[in-house]
Amino acid sequence: MFPNNDQISNAAKANFDQQIAAVTELTNKAFASIAQLVELNVNAAKASLEQSTATAQRLMAAKDPQEFFAVSTQNPPSAETAIAYSRNLASIASSAQAEFTRAAEAQIAETTRKVTALIEDIAKNAPPGSENAIAILKTAIANANAAYEQLTKTTRQAADTMNANATNVVNQFSQAAEKATGRAKK
Repeated sequence: MFPNNDQISNAAKANFDQQIAAVTELTNKAFASIAQLVELNVNAAKASLEQSTATAQRLMAAKDPQEFFAVSTQNPPSAETAIAYSRNLASIASSAQAEFTRAAEAQIAETTRKVTALIEDIAKNAPPGSENAIAILKTAIANANAAYEQLTKTTRQAADTMNANATNVVNQFSQAAEKATGRAKK
């Protein structure tokens, strides 16, 4: 009933190689997401600095207090810029989450396939009378897969709800900002 050492060794090596590949893939995806986030923040900081510099130059060029106060209220931080930043940030987070989920699902599917193949191989070489133990092992694997599928479904629903809520918040903020800018221009 028990697999021989070569079977266990080969399965362990294949599993280890697969784990290393999965960790490498997830690390690369994490670095790509971090690079996108850094680029977003650098661009936001650059735009903010440019806007601040232009405003400071206009303030310094003001000839009297009225012009100074007119310039200082002329270009408040842009709500559109904040909304665009929020949307880009949500997009990066959503893409990263989707990539991590896809990679984890692929990893689990491959591991399940290999474990199932190993159990089938063990079952072929098992001595007579070990059918019950093999059936229990197969049932345990099936139950673990069912639990994983339920967890995956629940996690996807939670992620979808979180993304929908984030989008809703950005849209509400956008509408409020548009109303406030419309009132300010009047």
